[in-house]
Amino acid sequence: MSTSFHSQYFAYELTKQSSSNSVGRLSQSLINATVDLNPHQVEAALFAFRSPLERGAILADEVGLGKTIEAGLVISQLWAERKRNILIIVPPPLRKQWNRELIEKFYIPSIILENKNYNEYVNNGNVNPFFQRDHVVICSYQFARNKARDIQGTPWDVIIIDEAHRMRNVYKKSNKIARILREATKGAPKILLTATPLQNSLMELYGLISFIDPHLFGDETTFRKQFGHGTKELSKYDFLDLKHRIKPVCHRTLRRQVTEYVPYTKRIPIVQEFFSSALEWELYEKVSTYLQRDDIMALPKSQRSLMTLVVRKILASSSFAVSDTLLSLIKRLEKLIDDGFTEEDVTLDISGDVDEFDETMEEWEEDESTNSDNNSDLIKGVNLQKLLQEKEELFSYYRLAQSITENEKGKALLIALSKGFEKLSELGANKKAVIFTESRRTQQYLKEMLEQNGYAGQIVMFNGMNNSPEVTEIYHNWLEKHKDGDQITGSKTADTRAALVEHFRENASIMIATESAAEGINLQFCSLVVNYDLPWNPQRIEQRIGRCHRYGQKHDVVVINFLNRKNQADQRVFELLSQKFCLFEGVFGSSDEVLGSLESGVDFEKRIQQIYQTCRSSDEIQDAFNQLQSELEEQIQCKMQETRKSLLENFDDEVREKLRVHYEQTSLQMNKLERYLWGLSIFEGQREALFDPETLSFNLVRNNERYQMISQIKKKSQEDGAHHYRLGHPLAEKWIERAKSRSLTTKEVIFRYSDYEGRVSILSSLIGKEGWLSLDLLQVDSIEKEEYLVFSCIDQEGNQLEEDICEKMFILPGDEGNEIVCPNGTTKTLVDLFEHQKSAILNEINERANEFLESELEKLDKWSQDLKNKLEVELKELDQRITQLQKESRLTRVLAQKLEMNKEVRELEKKRNEMRRSLYDEQDEIDRQKEQLFVEVEKKIKQDIEQRHIFTIRWRIV
Repeated sequence: MSTSFHSQYFAYELTKQSSSNSVGRLSQSLINATVDLNPHQVEAALFAFRSPLERGAILADEVGLGKTIEAGLVISQLWAERKRNILIIVPPPLRKQWNRELIEKFYIPSIILENKNYNEYVNNGNVNPFFQRDHVVICSYQFARNKARDIQGTPWDVIIIDEAHRMRNVYKKSNKIARILREATKGAPKILLTATPLQNSLMELYGLISFIDPHLFGDETTFRKQFGHGTKELSKYDFLDLKHRIKPVCHRTLRRQVTEYVPYTKRIPIVQEFFSSALEWELYEKVSTYLQRDDIMALPKSQRSLMTLVVRKILASSSFAVSDTLLSLIKRLEKLIDDGFTEEDVTLDISGDVDEFDETMEEWEEDESTNSDNNSDLIKGVNLQKLLQEKEELFSYYRLAQSITENEKGKALLIALSKGFEKLSELGANKKAVIFTESRRTQQYLKEMLEQNGYAGQIVMFNGMNNSPEVTEIYHNWLEKHKDGDQITGSKTADTRAALVEHFRENASIMIATESAAEGINLQFCSLVVNYDLPWNPQRIEQRIGRCHRYGQKHDVVVINFLNRKNQADQRVFELLSQKFCLFEGVFGSSDEVLGSLESGVDFEKRIQQIYQTCRSSDEIQDAFNQLQSELEEQIQCKMQETRKSLLENFDDEVREKLRVHYEQTSLQMNKLERYLWGLSIFEGQREALFDPETLSFNLVRNNERYQMISQIKKKSQEDGAHHYRLGHPLAEKWIERAKSRSLTTKEVIFRYSDYEGRVSILSSLIGKEGWLSLDLLQVDSIEKEEYLVFSCIDQEGNQLEEDICEKMFILPGDEGNEIVCPNGTTKTLVDLFEHQKSAILNEINERANEFLESELEKLDKWSQDLKNKLEVELKELDQRITQLQKESRLTRVLAQKLEMNKEVRELEKKRNEMRRSLYDEQDEIDRQKEQLFVEVEKKIKQDIEQRHIFTIRWRIV
């Protein structure tokens, strides 16, 4: 049995804030996470805190190493420290994924902010909806750009930018989104996540670092002059200088460095070929040719490119899907003919079959916005006869589509599933397949077709609506099953998704899913991905496969793709996606280098769309794809690969040794914290709950609710209906606060070694001995806030006992004795011991502060020197220009030219004199700015010290 002294000590250990040079800095997030953490993730999170976090860091681990988890650890730790103004900016497809990862892995609630709920907040009186007290805010790049003023006006504790390579060209004036976001997030600590921080130019590295720390380099011009030509032209001094400067803010780990901890499975590609029937091909050709015309009226000009893309996706999906789409276009023309037309209606009609349409529109919107026209312009001058002809033309296509009763591609799916399941059997994997289609109508067709061919009762549907009677029944059954557990979030959308995934795992063989399942769900129990319809955006394909081929997947993942051998353009697209983007085979994340070369998959998607729209003959298609492939090869063949390697990567042995140390420290820290939380809970909850040490669980007496330690859940031994008990749980927080607020008088505590199940050799020699022990809390607020629990302890002979002995005493069961008074002489000895240890701690903090100060001073010196050098270089270049002009003037025999040159020389000499006069003033201004920055650094390292006595005991070990 523990004592109140055990409980109070455990409470302070569980909540103390350690320095960022130890794993303890992440103590709260480590014990709160439901994910098995790998040492490289802990190292990356610690790096972010060491940076220091007032500015931030670039986490550039290769794909597949869990950068989301690394950022999640940082967020979780800040959350535990009540620093909760947190913003995550991501590409639209990743918003739900972040939302689910935060709640499932770290129990942190988040809200996806978009136009609809933003406006609702404003209408309800919330002037700045980005300010959410108890929710992390997630939004897209485009939304963040549009609401830059709100972001700038919020005091952020940290901003996470995912897929940050999209920001690396911020130095280019054309990259408006990146420039707006850099300004909007200025001054806030940031973590940038990207697998490829450097692709084509060192200027990209400058661009990303300018988000983190504007004083690491002078400015864009000075960086370009010194480093912008690539490492081959750099001197050894400049290269080492560059590496030294970026080291504190950029962290990168490679897959090969972590194979000891992270097992990888492969992707096995299967191509399922099919040939469209004569009627299907006729339909495809006719609709495709129709879409290529510039004069069609069934699609609004304001969104012509995007809407054409949507129709093409549906056309390639199935005749059943395009049939209804053609009907929607016909209705638009009828409205246009009858009573005028509002363009919003057609967007809803056509996009109603395609999930994630809003996200796609958001990513396409920049290019589309310049092409908008209003309804009156659209109707003005329209030839009624032409509208009637177009309507009749679409009717003929509609009738053709209606006449097709089966699809060759659908038949091929039966063959593909048979092949896929056979391969899964060879691999020893579950007989599970997720089939992705672009269309909800195709999804329904596939369900009916598969049910008629032996798969009845084995299918679950997943789409953006999730409102069918079958889904509703699955949802209600799930609610009933988990009514006493923690799985229910209260969000019907989120809970329905969770219910469908669980149903697929436990009761179905096939999930037929639209694009909405490509993000935010975990299907690692499934090893067969079928791309029935293949997107043109490679990043979306990676998202799909990543639902199954992810960390935790135990088997190789089979990826089946469909290929229409009649369609030459489709074949070339597949060739690019397969051979150039390496999406379908290899080890986990093999597409890292290639996908990172794209700022946005939408750009690639637009290029493909352009080819489909403009190329008619076979030769035109081949030439256009050859040109695109040539451009891609240049883009993908990373010019800066060697540079990135030498600049950003550390030696494998050096990394592995550091990871090994972190692995050991993390395991020890988590075991210790778990022991403290369990011990505290037993003591503080002894009147409220019944505890079961075998399963690390307990039942509350008042309502019989069951709770289980999160470590057991991570070991996959969760009991049905048990709540997840963790450090951040309200019940744990209540018990911890009770323990910390208790006022303890000095007592005798008898530690019973004889009742301890195990052996602690360091304590066995103390059996029969006794002495005095004092515990104090030392808080130091300097570069970062740190807390130390300081033991001062002596035995009956007055010998000092080390800190680790004192810690281990509290793993023994104990009994509290009577109140006693500590003799004055002993009290003085304990105080002296505390002061001695306090001095040692402060000296260590001073050493770190000095290192930080020296580093900051060096950085500021280099920054100011960069700017000064820029002025002197400009002056030197002006001198050279004047000398060159004077030389040319002397050589010319044409009087008019000579006069003009001399006039230019006088103007340049005038400018040079002004520059010389202002040079020292500008250099003084740079020094003034440097001094101001130094004063800010000085404030950071000033120590604010507090100490609090916690308790004193007389100890005895029996």
